[in-house]
Amino acid sequence: MTAPLWSPSPERVAATQLAAFAARHGFDGYEALHRWSVERPDEFWSAVWTFAELRGTPGDVVIAPGDTMAATRFFPGARLNVAEEILWGSGAADDDVMYLSIGEGGGPEGTTAGAAGAAGVGSERVWTRGEVRSLVSTLAEAMRSEGVEPGDRIAAWMPNIAETMIVMLAAAAIGAVFSSTSPDFGVDGVLDRFGQIEPVMLFAADGYRYGGRSFDCVERLRDIRAALPSVRRVVVIGYRDGAVGAPDPSIDTVADAVAFDTFVAAAAASAAPGAERRPFERFGFDHPWYVLYSSGTTGPPKCIVHRAGGVLLQHIKEHRLHCDIRPGDRAMYFTTCGWMMWNWLASVPASGATAVLYDGSPFHPDPDAIPALAERVGLTFLGVGAKYLDSLRKADHRPVDHHDLRDLRTIASTGSPLAPESFEWVSEAFPPDIHLASISGGTDLCGCFVLGDPTSPVYAGEIQRPGLGMAVDVVDDHGRPAPLDERGELVCTQAFPSMPLGFWGDADGSRYRAAYFDKHPGIWSHGDFASWTTHGGMIVHGRSDTTLNPGGVRIGTAEIYRRVEVIDDVIEALVFGQQRDDDVRVVLAVRLRDGAPLDAPLVEQIRRVIRTGCTPRHVPAVIVAVRDLPRTRSGKLAELAVTDAVNGRPVRNTSALANPDAIDEIVAAVADWSAAHDPDRG
Repeated sequence: MTAPLWSPSPERVAATQLAAFAARHGFDGYEALHRWSVERPDEFWSAVWTFAELRGTPGDVVIAPGDTMAATRFFPGARLNVAEEILWGSGAADDDVMYLSIGEGGGPEGTTAGAAGAAGVGSERVWTRGEVRSLVSTLAEAMRSEGVEPGDRIAAWMPNIAETMIVMLAAAAIGAVFSSTSPDFGVDGVLDRFGQIEPVMLFAADGYRYGGRSFDCVERLRDIRAALPSVRRVVVIGYRDGAVGAPDPSIDTVADAVAFDTFVAAAAASAAPGAERRPFERFGFDHPWYVLYSSGTTGPPKCIVHRAGGVLLQHIKEHRLHCDIRPGDRAMYFTTCGWMMWNWLASVPASGATAVLYDGSPFHPDPDAIPALAERVGLTFLGVGAKYLDSLRKADHRPVDHHDLRDLRTIASTGSPLAPESFEWVSEAFPPDIHLASISGGTDLCGCFVLGDPTSPVYAGEIQRPGLGMAVDVVDDHGRPAPLDERGELVCTQAFPSMPLGFWGDADGSRYRAAYFDKHPGIWSHGDFASWTTHGGMIVHGRSDTTLNPGGVRIGTAEIYRRVEVIDDVIEALVFGQQRDDDVRVVLAVRLRDGAPLDAPLVEQIRRVIRTGCTPRHVPAVIVAVRDLPRTRSGKLAELAVTDAVNGRPVRNTSALANPDAIDEIVAAVADWSAAHDPDRG
């Protein structure tokens, strides 16, 4: 498209924090601001620290260059505590709301009170800053009473509720390293992650609720605890029916287990009457905060260690400047504790906003679940996966027809490329003045390389801008900058604050260097297949490690998805390459609407829209229909795992998948197709 899908009014531009930040430093327009941010990164990141009003001290040096990009250090003399910054963000008062914690079906009805004294009814609970500050301090003391010290690991196998955020903040308050995953992970998936980092404490829920069903976690928790000898204490919260309360009595069968409220009450009772809580200790900018995990579909997940100051500063920049999240806003990202967007959401209160935490299915009891929540609580920012918007479109549910969303300013989309058709649908299905910001980055940096710009137009199918302070580019196979509209590898050519400290257990850094710096020596290679646009934005065409090469022509999988998924009978699709002699044939697996057959007319329609919208090279040689498509537990399609399976290679870590049986169905369907259409090859 040459015409923008959305353009902010001059009044809206002038009211953004990005415009205020640019004007403060003498810049007019995003291009000039971004140029300064990468040409003078020391000035830019110092300005971000000041703009963020951090309580810590930055030190005298902003950037200390190293021999390599990975060795560069930001704010080497800084001292801060990320829990302190989040709890007191932007001078928030004790009675300001910090969290709205909402379980599936939560609303104003109901009578169940929240845990630890939080006000609320049903499975919707309100936590003020004062309540959170008090509980974090008490929980930090309880952790200290268990012998937890800076650098120890605290693990959480928990739903997306306020208590999980509070555990993270208490760990950060004493300098412990936090790591989380969601309760839908099985025993092997949890141990693949936590088993590598050897936590000293494990926080867990006795169950959770999803899609109208309750799921028990106690039996799995018993097995997990038995396989984690480093754990000294297990703290369990009751959540079996989607409302926080006392845990099921069966937790007595879990070694070293205690109820969350009992654990907190013991620490509160042991405090001397009238004694002041000890202040949060401030640590260096590079003190470890989180361990996040790669998807783990091609082997054991990589344990990515993230630095506290770098991630927090990156998030505040993204929240305030790119997403225009302000004090008093209510921001929600639909996520579990096993996806990096949970960590991104965790930093939102540092900007003075309320973090809205939703746990459950976004489609229960119907597609209206999230839009209804947005209206009820007055969301100003809503973040979702691209697949959620695609599913809402397929369900033909237009929130603008049912809800007053006047408070909602921004919708962010990530997880996979958002097709141009979905951009256009959002502009029609939501109020027209909403800023739709497609964003892309990853677990590797716990942030974004390219994302939204609230001061500039949105074009369908494009991510608006490279992130401020991020020297993002697209290069060809030889590492040379690619021209406009030419596809290549997304890279970052300069150091940035949220580069990982490294991988857990990678003592010499060899695995870390191989992951990001070996492909194009000296610069970060992110693994995305992308191209610049004439509008100064970017299109991400899919992961470069799943790029198809039929006849030597590079094809991004997202190009095929965007064409196929506009077909009414196709709910979603997965495309991959199958080796045939010395070439690759393109295989497409589709999940169809109930009752829709994959007959000759539909096959021809699929091939026609791909041929017309892309090229003949993009047209799949094989098209099969399956009941489900395999995905990781964060909802991403498992293209690499399917590619390995269909090509006869072992899938090395099925525990990372939410539905590994779906791979077997695809393998069988492709084999059946080959037997019918290519009997000599099978």
